[in-house]
Amino acid sequence: MIDNVSVETESEAPVWSDPSLDAETRADALIAAMTLPEKIAQLYSVWVGASDEGGEVAPHQHDMEEPVDLDALLPHGLGQLTRPFGTAPVDPALGALSLLRSQRRIAEANRFGIPALAHEECLAGFATWGATAYPVPVSWGATFNPALVRRMAEAIGRDMRSVGVHQGLAPVLDVVRDARWGRVEETIGEDPYLVGTVATAYIQGLESAGIVATLKHFVGYSASRAGRNLAPVGMGARERADVMLPPFEMAVRESGVRSVMAAYTDTDGVPSHADEQLLTGLLRDTWGFTGTVVADYFGVAFLKTLHGVAGTWGEAAGAALAAGVDVELPNVKAFGQPLLDAVTAGEVPEALVDRALRRVLIQKAELGLLDPDWNPVPEALAGADLTDTEALRGSVELDSAANRAIAREIAEQAVVLLRNDGTLPLARPARIALIGPTADIPNSVLGCYSFPAHVGVHHPEVPVGIELPTLRETLLAEFPGSEIVTAPGASVDGTDTSGFAVAAELARGADVVVLALGDRAGLFGRGTSGEGCDTESLVLPGVQQQLLDTLLDTGTPVVVTLLAGRPYALGRAVEESAAIVQSFFPGEEGTAAIAGVLSGRVTPAGRLPVSIPGRPGVQPSTYLAAPLGQLSDVSNTDPTPAYGFGHGLTYTTFEWSDLLVEDAQAATDGAVELAFTVRNTGDREGTEVVQLYLHDPVASVVQPVQRLVGYARVPLAPGEASRVRVTVPADLASFTGRGGRRIVEPGELELRLSASSTEPRLTATVTLTGPVRQVDHTRRLHATFSVSPHQDR
Repeated sequence: MIDNVSVETESEAPVWSDPSLDAETRADALIAAMTLPEKIAQLYSVWVGASDEGGEVAPHQHDMEEPVDLDALLPHGLGQLTRPFGTAPVDPALGALSLLRSQRRIAEANRFGIPALAHEECLAGFATWGATAYPVPVSWGATFNPALVRRMAEAIGRDMRSVGVHQGLAPVLDVVRDARWGRVEETIGEDPYLVGTVATAYIQGLESAGIVATLKHFVGYSASRAGRNLAPVGMGARERADVMLPPFEMAVRESGVRSVMAAYTDTDGVPSHADEQLLTGLLRDTWGFTGTVVADYFGVAFLKTLHGVAGTWGEAAGAALAAGVDVELPNVKAFGQPLLDAVTAGEVPEALVDRALRRVLIQKAELGLLDPDWNPVPEALAGADLTDTEALRGSVELDSAANRAIAREIAEQAVVLLRNDGTLPLARPARIALIGPTADIPNSVLGCYSFPAHVGVHHPEVPVGIELPTLRETLLAEFPGSEIVTAPGASVDGTDTSGFAVAAELARGADVVVLALGDRAGLFGRGTSGEGCDTESLVLPGVQQQLLDTLLDTGTPVVVTLLAGRPYALGRAVEESAAIVQSFFPGEEGTAAIAGVLSGRVTPAGRLPVSIPGRPGVQPSTYLAAPLGQLSDVSNTDPTPAYGFGHGLTYTTFEWSDLLVEDAQAATDGAVELAFTVRNTGDREGTEVVQLYLHDPVASVVQPVQRLVGYARVPLAPGEASRVRVTVPADLASFTGRGGRRIVEPGELELRLSASSTEPRLTATVTLTGPVRQVDHTRRLHATFSVSPHQDR
């Protein structure tokens, strides 16, 4: 127990430690009692690694920063601890013990008894040793199932909170604009509405578990030129407003999110970390966000070193604070001595420090970190003998059966069947040739922010900590009566083709080929997908396309199976393969999900969150293109996708019929009512994903040909039908007009009820009437779907 020290009287408890008062009052009282060094200390972090022996955390030496002297820093306090669990492999129980001992030291060292706020990555699960590796976010998008994603986030948040973590640096709300960008795997997809709804559900789950979620990267990071990481963004104000901002706006309005991370990039010459109009004017003054804005790692320093908008570290700190950045991550740099010197010299107003500090302290008060009975012992260690470290080792479970069940459900719903000539599901083939570079490598299911790929690769002597069955292992279990022969054929990104002959020989002797292609996740060029692993072309990495073509030439049916982080052009496979099964780094339960789809045990239900390109060199290209972005006879470049956004097959068929438009006219502040029937006309259960697209044929500014404005999953048994009713507010037709304001215009619209962006099923033509109407951040964001059993008349 840490006793807060009063600076008032020994008999009277200080205002800031009184939990009966509101957080704002407590924060204001504490600010008034603090010295300038104590204030600034709450605005930075120290990157540490927990001890696998349960001792205190140790500062992490990063090549971008100078060594940190904790003894010198801690008497003033400390705002945050960076990645105590995610810096090196550590047993979860001993990591929790290490963190609590460090928190006790931090609180005891400063005169107010304030502990640090600990943050971690949680992009595809809690990024620590032994924690469940869930599918990556682009797989969340493929489920079109926000409720399921929320359940996953709740589980992630509970695990993090149980060991003493307070904040998670997720989710990513960047909308994919160029699939060459290496961080596609971290995004939810190429459509703002899909990104917004799925991310909002994830945040709600994380926040419900007591974890501060963090929106990133605000804003425009994914719109970099040529898909290069940390590159300039060539984006107009309208693209920013209508494509990049809506997911963040939805999350701020609906999720209860308490933190936002600024983006590394600049837009039109203004870096996000120094953009006052963005971080204060829009985020806070317009949208009403009241939480903390944190820097992306080293983002404040980059104002000096990369962007050149600050000449000194003090100027960088002042620019970031003025813009609205509250906390410098991951380490103390510009917000340390340089900021102290700048404030002391009158170059940066102390009021900016107080503004940021107030937000930080309010959050700490809400987390209970200012309470007099604050206890550093986390839930996972409650009641344990903290002196017996060997008894503690292995006592905390972060990969429970319940976690794995959720991971399995997401992995199964995220598998997308792109093509099937009837070969799938496989009818107990006598001999399966499993070929390809991702067939027998455990890490092939993991994204770059999974702990084994992000940190574990630097510690090969340490076991992975979780079970990662390979596709070979799960196929052996799924097809016990089949002989399975295996050859890699090639590596993921190598140029050696000497394995082609053996692969072709195995293919010719088999009933079917399962060809496992895809990516290797990594960081900064150490992989084919992941942060800093951008590509110049969407051709499959290495010689995988040549391997695919070689096996197609054998005449044996080839089922292409992808374990990838981004969409790739698939060449001849689009027309000549027996089937194509797309998965995006599906996590530790992913290969079993794929095997289940191949056998028919799992009915495919995923839909593409990103388009599959028809050609490898047509980027940047998404389905959100204006008419000039479509195929034309004035260019020899064809951007038509092989498989459009939202595409996905099942093992049954669906019929859409009986469209009813309640009223084909509505005012620009009204709504349109639609109803139609979806029937499963096959002999297997299946889920249709109803997608509602809006087409505005005449507008005052150029619009995408269509854009997603709603969706619903409709599960149906064989022969079953459901009546789907949709209420479509006119607000969904809004866009940023010529004056820079969001408006709804009168005129004719098409509401396309579709199975994908390339597969319309029913179209309702409606008309909005009345004056042009200006809307703002309070507008309606969603169409309302209701699904009920259909009674045949």
